[in-house]
Amino acid sequence: MPPRGSIFGSIPPVTKNLIIINFIIWLFMLVAPSKLGIDVIGLGGLHYFKASEFNPVQLFTYMFMHSTSDFAHILFNMFTLFMFGITLERTLGSPRFLFYYLSCGIGAALIQEIVWAFTWEGLFVKAIANAYHITFEDARMAIEQALMMGQDLPFLNNLVTIGASGAIYGVLLAFGMIFPNRPLYIMFIPVPIKAKWMVIGYGVIEVLIGLSQATDGVAHFAHLGGMIFGFIIIYIWKKRGVIHGNYF
Repeated sequence: MPPRGSIFGSIPPVTKNLIIINFIIWLFMLVAPSKLGIDVIGLGGLHYFKASEFNPVQLFTYMFMHSTSDFAHILFNMFTLFMFGITLERTLGSPRFLFYYLSCGIGAALIQEIVWAFTWEGLFVKAIANAYHITFEDARMAIEQALMMGQDLPFLNNLVTIGASGAIYGVLLAFGMIFPNRPLYIMFIPVPIKAKWMVIGYGVIEVLIGLSQATDGVAHFAHLGGMIFGFIIIYIWKKRGVIHGNYF
């Protein structure tokens, strides 16, 4: 039994350990480049699968890494995990919650890879065409030929993403599906909003921003990927009776 009045001690094990691991890795990322000469993001950040620095393990490792220049990145993700993960873990059980969390994170990575596959040309071909004073089509053909010949294209390594946001958006999705009518208070909104409407709102916002091709450095489609995989898993669990109805 956790000590009486101990908030941290009352957190279920998976949620607690995920928060601890994320902060430990964040601290390691702060010191590793300067003290140890280790390019942590280059090794563990999610790269485009055709990039020379891509490693399949990155589909897993990227979700435990956060920006060291923006503390809000890890703070928001871990605070959200704390707020919603506790209830979900107690509802689903620790093993099933861990499976769900990791599946959403990996699913988000797979969706991001698909998005990169369809958008990387627009990100780089125009820049290369301008740099070498050639047409867009000539630049695209040159890149495709280089890929077919197995040549390294270093600029593809610039496509990289880190963060637990995909898994976190999966957590939000699960909360909204399992506790659809649970009232939630959101900053700057003075009235409670049902969880299902909050989740739908987040999803719509991510779709709109993603389709707008915003250059804010945020992997919006990875967020959607986490929600998509989360929806599939929760739907299957509900159909199989793993989750019995809705909780309020």
